[in-house]
Amino acid sequence: MLSFRDPAWSRREFLRVGTLGLGGLSLADVAAARSADPESLLTGRSVVFLFMHGGPPQTETFDPKMGAPSGIRSVTGEVQTSLPGVTYGSTFPLLAKLAHKSAVVRSFVTGDANHNIKPLVCPDTYGANPGSIFARVAGSNHPGTGIPTNVAVFPRAVTPDAQAANHSFGNFLSPGPFGAAFAPFEPGGNGQLQKDMTLAIPRERLGDRRALLDQLDDFQRAFDAGGGLTDPFREQAFSVLLAGVSKAFDLSDESPRLLERYDTSGLIREDHVSSKWKNRKNYLDHIRSLGRQMLLARRLCESGCGFVTVTTNFVWDFHSDENNAPVEEGLRYVGAPFDHAVSAFIEDVESRRLSDKILLVACGEMGRSPRVNKGGGRDHWGGLAPLFLYGGGLKMGQVVGDSTRDAGEPNTSAITARHLMGTIAHTLFDLGKLRVARGLPDEIVRLTEYDPIRELV
Repeated sequence: MLSFRDPAWSRREFLRVGTLGLGGLSLADVAAARSADPESLLTGRSVVFLFMHGGPPQTETFDPKMGAPSGIRSVTGEVQTSLPGVTYGSTFPLLAKLAHKSAVVRSFVTGDANHNIKPLVCPDTYGANPGSIFARVAGSNHPGTGIPTNVAVFPRAVTPDAQAANHSFGNFLSPGPFGAAFAPFEPGGNGQLQKDMTLAIPRERLGDRRALLDQLDDFQRAFDAGGGLTDPFREQAFSVLLAGVSKAFDLSDESPRLLERYDTSGLIREDHVSSKWKNRKNYLDHIRSLGRQMLLARRLCESGCGFVTVTTNFVWDFHSDENNAPVEEGLRYVGAPFDHAVSAFIEDVESRRLSDKILLVACGEMGRSPRVNKGGGRDHWGGLAPLFLYGGGLKMGQVVGDSTRDAGEPNTSAITARHLMGTIAHTLFDLGKLRVARGLPDEIVRLTEYDPIRELV
């Protein structure tokens, strides 16, 4: 439910520092400063970057290698996809049916075997979440809806009792050199506006749209009674914020059938998730939240958000140690919600005819060792990693590149984090215009020199 507990405070302060992750800028400042139209530099597309935190295994996801010896080939087996001769790990049966709508890269190298949040935040992004690059070009808020153009959706955005986001391996909200004004907005976070707005809508409240709209009406009346805002830019800022927030975050707009299709919370009985693993809370957050996170991401893109980061807390780790389950068990906890949520997202976007408008990228910071360890786990591996893409007007229905027989290294030219960033830049920006635009940081202009994944563009 969306609530404004202190209308007097909200009238004075909700447009000020920190309220929407805008740093020292207010929405009114942004509206007033739009003397040049940044939309000429944009393609009108959005990106959802689903970060598989922990390092997903290449063989159990999109490159099973079932012809390799035991201990190397996928421990979960394989499933035939809708592309002839192409198989995925058996944990992804729903995505396998949609392989003709998506693309996987089997020659992707993230750079090293360290736990961090590359390639999402890395030297090729100048230490910034790529959404901050987009927001620096597009502006921090969409001019028509007021929705932040750069949003990070963690489990707490849709599951209020979930753990806080894990930034111990890197800051998902980093704006890099572009400034706090362009950092991702975090629904369910700790900003001042968030303390006065509950953006996470519990399942039992999804049908209570009337209560939501009544509260918005109460806030509007309190605002009007206080004299409103005489500055036309502030009036505009208030109007677009109110309209955009109410539309994007009111999940009761969706049909019960669609809500059920996205819901991952009932896929796995929570008492079947072993308590022996210290990561159990992470597994449970992943199971409870991922589907609704992906639904919220789609709604944000429809409302004008250009870049949405989605991640659950550190679950794609399979050492078979005190923290993490071995591969076969871990994929039951992690893979099934991923398969369910991502396939629901693809089907939903397809049904809305938005496949040319929204690009989904899914990958982690590294891959997993070609050989299973003595405990049935896979360890850190920097030589190869899985990469999955859908939509964005790119060429789908293909496998890009190939790996060696043990899925340890590329067997064709390596696709790197820079290629991925080049593909994202190609999706979001008119690169020809961006190259000659005035007033942009040199780092953004240099993005135009990044080569995209050539098979996709």
